[in-house]
Amino acid sequence: MHYKHLILLALVVFSTKNYAQNIPLYVGTYTNEDAKGVYQLQFNTETGTLSKQQLAIKIDNPSFLQYSPDRKYLYSTNATKDGFVSSYTVNEDGTLTLLTRMRSHGVLPCHISLNEAGDKAAVSNYRSGTVAIFPINKDGSLSEASQIFDHNSEKTKSHAHSAHFFNDDLFVADLGTNAVFQYELKKGEYKLDTDAIVKTKGNPGPRHFTMTKDGEFMYVINEMGSSITSIKRSGNKFKEIDYDSTLAEDYKGENASADIHLSNDEKFLYATNRGENTIAVFERNIKKGTIEKVQNVSVHGDWPRNFAMDPTGNFLIVANRRSNNLVVFKIDQASGELTYLQEHKTPTPVCLLF
Repeated sequence: MHYKHLILLALVVFSTKNYAQNIPLYVGTYTNEDAKGVYQLQFNTETGTLSKQQLAIKIDNPSFLQYSPDRKYLYSTNATKDGFVSSYTVNEDGTLTLLTRMRSHGVLPCHISLNEAGDKAAVSNYRSGTVAIFPINKDGSLSEASQIFDHNSEKTKSHAHSAHFFNDDLFVADLGTNAVFQYELKKGEYKLDTDAIVKTKGNPGPRHFTMTKDGEFMYVINEMGSSITSIKRSGNKFKEIDYDSTLAEDYKGENASADIHLSNDEKFLYATNRGENTIAVFERNIKKGTIEKVQNVSVHGDWPRNFAMDPTGNFLIVANRRSNNLVVFKIDQASGELTYLQEHKTPTPVCLLF
C-alpha cells in the first residue's frame, strides 16, 4: 500500500474512533439573560472532555430532564409559577423539537421520571406539593394527567420533590411532610399504600432517592438534615438501617444537600452538598446495605445541584448552578474516590442527562 494511503487510512481510523467515543449530554437550566433553555454537549468517554455546546431548544426553566426508554424522545419539567411539563422529539443533530406542553397541575415542577414501559410519567410539583401522572402516547406526546396526588393537610405543607417508578410501585419523596410514600398499582390506578414507608425524626427533608437494581435497598438524601437515610426492603416492609451525615466532620456552615446516585456496580454512593460545595463519597456494603463515607471532595464551583455518571462509569459530572460550570471528575474504580479533571462553562446548569 502506498505511504499516502496508509496515512489516509490512519486518519480515517482515528477520526472514526474519536467520533465513536463522543456521546451526547443534555443540560437543563434555569433560564435568564444567559441561559436560554436545554443545551446539548458532546462528552468524550475516553478523555472526559466536554465540547460542542449548542442550544438544543429555547424554552423556559427546563429544570429536570428524562429520556424515553428508546431515547427517541425527551421530557422536561418547566419550573415556572404556572408549572408545565414538556415532551420533545430528539433530532439527529441533537436539537429538540417540542411535541407537547401540558400544565403540570402544580407550582414549580422540579422532577420527572418515566416507568420502564415508557407509557407513564410522574411529575413532582415542589411549591404546591402535588404529584401528577401523565400517560405517554406511542408518538412520545403527553396526554392530560390521569391522576393527581396531594399530600397537603391542614397541619402540614407538602413539598413533593421527586418520584420514581419501581415495577408496579411509585415512590414519592416529600420534603414538606418529611416522608417517602409508596403507591401501588391497583386496577390501573396508583393507590397510596402507607402514610410513610419509614418514620422520620426531626425535619430531615427527603429530597431525592436512589434504589438498587433489585429494589432491596433505597437511599434517601435529606436536604435539611444534610444526611442520607438507608432503607432495607423485605417484601412490602421497610426498615431504616443506617443514617449518615453528608458533611465533613469539621464543616460548620449552612448546607442543603441535593442529589444522590449509586455507581453502576452499586459499590459506591455519591451525594452533593450545596453550601459545603462538595460531593460526598460513600463505600457501600453490598450485603448489608449500610454505607461508610470515604471522601468529601470540592466541586470546584458553587451550589452543586444535580450530577450524573457517564455510561462507562468512569466519570462523574456535576452541575454547579451559581458558578455556571460543569465539572468533570475521574472515578477510581477500586476506591470510588473522585479526582478533579476539568471544567466547562455553562449558564445556570441544574440537571444533567446522558
